[in-house]
Amino acid sequence: MQVSEIQLFQILKEKLGEKEAQNLIEFVETKVEKEFDSKKDSLATKEDLANVRSDVIKWMFIFWVGQLAAMIAIAKLIHV
Repeated sequence: MQVSEIQLFQILKEKLGEKEAQNLIEFVETKVEKEFDSKKDSLATKEDLANVRSDVIKWMFIFWVGQLAAMIAIAKLIHV
């Protein structure tokens, strides 16, 4: 247990009794753990962000090349 959990346990132990306080603490810990496990797949890691950044740079380069090709084509059509 962490310090805050021990303090919470002491408070609950005075109000509920030792066994009930322990059960309540375990219930809360289990609930928090399950909630975290269900949501951790949606969290982005540094690696995920790096992959997204490299994809964005790649697509920006492709867009710039396409824009340059379009501008050259338009310039040739106007100049002819």
